[in-house]
Amino acid sequence: MAMVQPIRNVEDIENMKRVLKKNGQRDYMLFLTGINTGLRISDILKLTVADVRNKTHITITEKKTGKKKRLLLNAPFKAELDEYILDMADDEPLFKSQKGVNKPICGIRAWGILKEAAKQCGLEEIGTHTLRKTFGYHFYQQYKDVALLQEIFNHSSPSVTLRYIGINADIIDTAISKFSL
Repeated sequence: MAMVQPIRNVEDIENMKRVLKKNGQRDYMLFLTGINTGLRISDILKLTVADVRNKTHITITEKKTGKKKRLLLNAPFKAELDEYILDMADDEPLFKSQKGVNKPICGIRAWGILKEAAKQCGLEEIGTHTLRKTFGYHFYQQYKDVALLQEIFNHSSPSVTLRYIGINADIIDTAISKFSL
């Protein structure tokens, strides 16, 4: 499996938003959901309209861990989400597939959506995990609170969290760039 990276540059995030919005509101909102919640794609794709309508928090049982998770929907994201679901029924998947009746898109389709948008933006090492890693990377850059991010991600240690979001790679790159014999 290829290693994916967070999108570190805010301008690249904005470019991805523009490209995905051109593709349609669903693809754009999929990206926004991932980078604003830090949820795994498997948990994002399970969401229904009822999970977010008139809610301040998303409450789920994580597919991977089986643990309950409650996560605040930040105000700017919530406003876009409310507009997106305005004409949708409560039992609809948040990210509905065009195939099948009332089914969400699958992980492979989500991966394809992101890969195509990344290609148009000139980005590499992008996949579905990029969304979660991007959330984590920017959360860490803003707050420098690895313990809180570790808790959000349900990781076993701070070192796992830092490696996961690419901070260790950044530190190594910086050190090597200054090293010369």
